[in-house]
Amino acid sequence: MTTRDQQLADTFVSLADTLVADFDVLDFLGMLTERAVELLAVDAAAVILSDQRGGWRPAAGSSERAELVEVFAALSEQGPCVDCVRTRMPVASADLGQEQDRWPEFGRAAVSAGFRAVCAVPMRLREDVIGALTLLNTEPVAVDDASVTLGQALADVATIGILQQRSIRHDEVVSEQLQAALHRRTVVEQAKGVLAEVGGLDMHQAYLALRAYARAHRRQLSDVAHDVAANVLDPRTPLTSPADAPGM
Repeated sequence: MTTRDQQLADTFVSLADTLVADFDVLDFLGMLTERAVELLAVDAAAVILSDQRGGWRPAAGSSERAELVEVFAALSEQGPCVDCVRTRMPVASADLGQEQDRWPEFGRAAVSAGFRAVCAVPMRLREDVIGALTLLNTEPVAVDDASVTLGQALADVATIGILQQRSIRHDEVVSEQLQAALHRRTVVEQAKGVLAEVGGLDMHQAYLALRAYARAHRRQLSDVAHDVAANVLDPRTPLTSPADAPGM
């Protein structure tokens, strides 16, 4: 088995392994975007989820750098993500510089951040569409068909993983789970800002420190973020723990 084959196998196992008591949907979606970048030869990836009110909001990205977060926010308003969840089919562009009429706001935001090509695939199971996985390239080169197919497979398995949480979380329907995930994402944004200010870090480094601390202490990312944002946990603690090196 090649290294990439092993990575693929490990990724599908990780995406399917959600029937655990401490399942953390934000960490799970972050892992999905990071693996997508590693496996699909793209430069960035993001997930948007339904906010259960007819809209869409960013939930995870392969990087937390400010310019990329702005692109993810634009994805939730206009662009391939919104189109693909409506059609339940992949939507792509090989050159965003030529998409002023199709997606004027998203196109400007993406090109300004250095991205030129995009492909979004729906996160779906039968009739349910809960969000979309978007793949971005910095060159005007289309995401190839093999990567689109594999990206859709990753998105589908991740969707199954999220939806099957109903079998162990009887007190929450899926819509409530997704809404809660988006609320927790807001708390993570607040905690990132605190760590970035205290540690003199950029947002991506702050996120890595927060996530590493949560994993090292077997806690959910959103719980640690809440403690940091509410000043229950000294923000210097995640920054000084050996397991939480921001550059990891």
